[in-house]
Amino acid sequence: MIPQETIVALATPSGAGAIAIIRLSGTHAITIASEVFQSVSGKDITKQKTHTIHLGHILDNGKTYDQVLLSIFKGPNSYTGENVVEISCHGSTFIQQQIIQLLLRKGAKMAQAGEFTLRAFLNGKLDLSQAEAVADLIASDNEASHQIAMQQMRGGFSNEIAKLREELLNFASLIELELDFAEEDVEFADRTAFHDLVERIEFVLKRLIDSFAVGNVIKNGIPVAIVGEPNVGKSTLLNALLNEERAIVSDIAGTTRDTIEDELVIEGIGFRFIDTAGIRETKDVVESIGIQKTFEKIEQAQVVILLLDAKELQVSGLKFQVEIEKIKNKFPLKPLVVILNKVDLLTTDEVETIRQELETLNLKLITISAKQKIGIDELKNTLLSFVNTGALRNNETIVTNTRHYDSLLKALEEIQKVKWGLDSGISSDLMAIDIRSALHYFGEITGEVTNDELLGNIFANFCIGK
Repeated sequence: MIPQETIVALATPSGAGAIAIIRLSGTHAITIASEVFQSVSGKDITKQKTHTIHLGHILDNGKTYDQVLLSIFKGPNSYTGENVVEISCHGSTFIQQQIIQLLLRKGAKMAQAGEFTLRAFLNGKLDLSQAEAVADLIASDNEASHQIAMQQMRGGFSNEIAKLREELLNFASLIELELDFAEEDVEFADRTAFHDLVERIEFVLKRLIDSFAVGNVIKNGIPVAIVGEPNVGKSTLLNALLNEERAIVSDIAGTTRDTIEDELVIEGIGFRFIDTAGIRETKDVVESIGIQKTFEKIEQAQVVILLLDAKELQVSGLKFQVEIEKIKNKFPLKPLVVILNKVDLLTTDEVETIRQELETLNLKLITISAKQKIGIDELKNTLLSFVNTGALRNNETIVTNTRHYDSLLKALEEIQKVKWGLDSGISSDLMAIDIRSALHYFGEITGEVTNDELLGNIFANFCIGK
């Protein structure tokens, strides 16, 4: 049921600023606003056209609160599909609260988190996946996550799902029709064409499911752990990557006793670098705790950078091979990038000898000087290679939402049952059950199948005012 109350909330971030926007939405939004707004031109805003802006004052019992701009958007041609009024006032927190309290006294109620977008969904202005993309767009902090959110908000993902669902629904109708004429033993659905459709749906679902691995890291950033023995230059490398003095650097081994995290955007992809405490045997209690946290961070990371000291490697090559094997064996599924640091202190021949020795371990080896910022660009390119950005460049649909991913997996399972049924020649009534289940999971994504609990969980994560 679509709510009838008129809601109000601050649409801009809370706190003082140059301008603040207070948003009203509901059947009586324009009427309520007219009770507190006086146009400088004397116009009655209840009689004005949609998508117009009016200069005036907010008044209450002869008291003027502020000079404002009032924007009118009449339903259904508004964000929520209802009458919407936006009041642009000065950004004083006192003014904001006075106007909101005044509107509440006139009959509006405070909006819940995400209630404006919820109403847009309930009024058919957005489907559910588009509504969720609004939250992703607000949260996007790099070019790639912004691009994906924009594509989904424009309906790229939901259009693809809706098209597949419509085609499947057409065949489902024919299958259901066959059940009505079961005694005549007729087939209305062309089994060959249906088989082709099911295979095409299976292909698309698998592609969308596979894209989640890329979409998830783009949306949340890729955690990269920088590990190695004390004083090999981990903090210097972090500073070189970020191009700022983020971590404390000294010649004293064990200076970094806790993990330090910061994010860097490389060609639109967010990487979250974690500078960890040096791994070594120690009796220092505080340093031991830091080393334990290092292994915990490696567990959480998706890429591990193992930093080696080129000067030390000349003396202890075998020890470092053991260290590399230890990391590989402990975390066999994580991409490992081995970096040879401080190469500016060696000759070219010495670097090449070490390189040949380490490359026998079949590892990606990069030579750098973190202090001189040599080889940093090669490292960035290597990190980018772990992300399939081709999908972004080709504007392909990428799944970033865990709920969508779960529904796609369930839909794929049902589609594969349908495919097996077609190949096995099972009866139409059994096949119809699996088709209905697949349609159900498709509908869950776009919101054609939903419930109050699901909507509550989704929109509770929105910010107030959106």
